[in-house]
Amino acid sequence: MTAFPGSGRYAIYTGRVTNWPLVAVFGVAVLAPLLALAGMSQGSWLDSPNIVTSLLVAAFAVLLTGVTGLSVRTTAGPNGVSVHCGAFGWPRRTYRLDEIDRAEVTRLSPLWCLFFGNSWSPTHTHFTVRGGPVVRLVLRTGRYVTISVPDPAAVVTIVHEAKVA
Repeated sequence: MTAFPGSGRYAIYTGRVTNWPLVAVFGVAVLAPLLALAGMSQGSWLDSPNIVTSLLVAAFAVLLTGVTGLSVRTTAGPNGVSVHCGAFGWPRRTYRLDEIDRAEVTRLSPLWCLFFGNSWSPTHTHFTVRGGPVVRLVLRTGRYVTISVPDPAAVVTIVHEAKVA
């Protein structure tokens, strides 16, 4: 990433990280136990309405996860950092530059895969869909925001340069 191109000009970063293979893994993980439960019902499991219910629940869970949690689009620039999740950009959140104390590159361990997606705790917000290098925003309130992006160093550079401009 290079410095700002000149006075009055700003660099803007946009990137998207998507984890579509996780949709298939999640679908199998949800569908297998539901089909097993439907199969343990009384009578033939193919004649039972339980199989239809199980398939509908699994399809809804996979669809909801695919639409909201397996893709993160990030924009960083003079207006701060905006995060849009899923296929339709929801949920979304914008962190203005005056809210951000600093940005840094950090690494998520492979064990982090158990917590992919959007999560919130009193001290931390995660918008992550993969392990490896990510950008971490430290807000002035002391809160941390971790975001999966294709090039975390570029986001850190853009935020830093926008804050000093």
